[in-house]
Amino acid sequence: MAELNTEAKLKMHLKQEKIQLWNPPYTEDNNQPGAKHMQELAERYAPLVCLPVQEVGGALEAIRVQAVKRGKGNKTFKETSMATLELLLPRDSKKDPKTKNHLETRLDVLVQEVVDRIAEEFRLKHIKLILNGKTLCADQRLDEQGVKNHSKVMVLKVSDTELRQQAREEEEKKKNQNESLQRTEKGFQILSERDGSEETSPFLEIADQRGNPLKIPHMEKKALILAMGFHEKGRSLMKKKQFENALCHLLQADQQFSKCGSALLGSVDNFAVLQLDIVWCYRALEALSCLDDGKSRLQQAEDCFLKCYGEQQQRLLMIKGNTGREEVLFLRLYLLQSLLSYIEGNDAQARHQLSKVESLYSRLCLDSEKMAQLMALGFNEREARLGLRACQGDLQEAAIHISNQRQERDELKHRERQKRSRKMEGISTLTELGFSRRDAARALHHADGDVDRAYQILLDSSRAAQLTNNNTEGVVSPERVEQLLYLGFDREASEAALRLTGGDVQSATQLLLDNQGVLPPELLSVSPPSSSSSPSPTSEEPSTSSNSTDDRELVNEVLEDISRHEEDYLDLTLEEESELIATMKTYLSQRPTHTV
Repeated sequence: MAELNTEAKLKMHLKQEKIQLWNPPYTEDNNQPGAKHMQELAERYAPLVCLPVQEVGGALEAIRVQAVKRGKGNKTFKETSMATLELLLPRDSKKDPKTKNHLETRLDVLVQEVVDRIAEEFRLKHIKLILNGKTLCADQRLDEQGVKNHSKVMVLKVSDTELRQQAREEEEKKKNQNESLQRTEKGFQILSERDGSEETSPFLEIADQRGNPLKIPHMEKKALILAMGFHEKGRSLMKKKQFENALCHLLQADQQFSKCGSALLGSVDNFAVLQLDIVWCYRALEALSCLDDGKSRLQQAEDCFLKCYGEQQQRLLMIKGNTGREEVLFLRLYLLQSLLSYIEGNDAQARHQLSKVESLYSRLCLDSEKMAQLMALGFNEREARLGLRACQGDLQEAAIHISNQRQERDELKHRERQKRSRKMEGISTLTELGFSRRDAARALHHADGDVDRAYQILLDSSRAAQLTNNNTEGVVSPERVEQLLYLGFDREASEAALRLTGGDVQSATQLLLDNQGVLPPELLSVSPPSSSSSPSPTSEEPSTSSNSTDDRELVNEVLEDISRHEEDYLDLTLEEESELIATMKTYLSQRPTHTV
């Protein structure tokens, strides 16, 4: 890391003086260094960067070699269309940590061809390639995915579980995805399709910071659940120090978040926390040469925190009553910003950010005796840690705060139990009137628990279904469907509207207009009352919401990765942060401050 810092400073000075190391007199015709001029340059720059002449000379030579290689690569690319890619290999695959690895390739080839070459050359069995935080698709070309001459490409190894699944997929579906990602995605897809209308199936609900459910459009809610699901899985893997696998899941979460509206992302801190976690994985994988992507993500995180928490965190203070717990996020943000500033050669900015980190760390690093006292009162370690941080280390206030939080959670659970009890009573009432339990549950869900409204929904759907059964072919005759198609409605909606209105084109038109051309699910998914006690077979569920054994296993598997505590992401012990703070202090203390 110190080498990157030195090179960044020297590059800045070279740029200011418009010195081109790849040209004479610094590089001779045979691409060898112009020793005399390089030595003079090292002697002149050494005092400026406060380093020995020999060390500066070595750094300048490394920059010169890179520049010559880059120039040669530009010439080669111009003449032959062969691009040069810089490979960021896994740590245990690097022969020499200080040597950069490159690969020459055309950009109009499939990513899979490059994957195979890298795997063979560096003896890596199964890998995936990452460019600017995005996984490159194996069955698409490099240039179609933004790869350019001199692009930096991160190489990630795939875990053993993923290897087996990847091999199966190559044989069966020719897809380059891994089992962990697939199972996570499918599990959360199942959950994202569930809306809580089923009696026993688990489902996920998006809530605000007070635990109140949020009304979100279906497609956006689906993307948000998938994003949060991948994020939870990634965080679970980070806790196990499986950073490569974690990064794969976090990048998938980032893709899903991109499908959500900016207004939604600005109102929750999940997106900001994800950006921090991605850059933290970059750090753990020693892939901080992904500097531009890391800087961009940290800026996104800072902007998102600003929108979500307010200028002086006043919005957070209004909602939660304190800001102590969220300060760990800012500690990690400033620490990563300090690290990237150092790598850029900006020691002054690195020190400035590190001073903010140390100030936060001194407040957030807790008294072990106070922790023990709270745990002796029956609170667990997480409650004690979060409580003390929320109350600025005040033992008595922390005990009261934790007790109040427990009470709020108990009240929330009590309201949920009451809501479920009322729902079960409503279902029983409607089933006594002859409707199936499934239809009764769905109707109640769409009626927000109002039994009278649910009953009306069931009656309306029953009449429509009876009309459909009496004359299905007549009401959806091609002529009537064509009339609706001519008016601009799609075929599926037109046929459904005709069935619901008994074939009356005028009524079907009005029904479609009233619903913007898309009929509400309560008119489509409910079957007529039954005289028997058996469930109605006509209410079909989406395939991803089935209750098969495989689906139940998938759902249970992904639910294991979701923390049962809503503030788990704030419960950082700061052990890793402490190590990085010490490392940064060591690097920054080795030389005097030089403002850049």
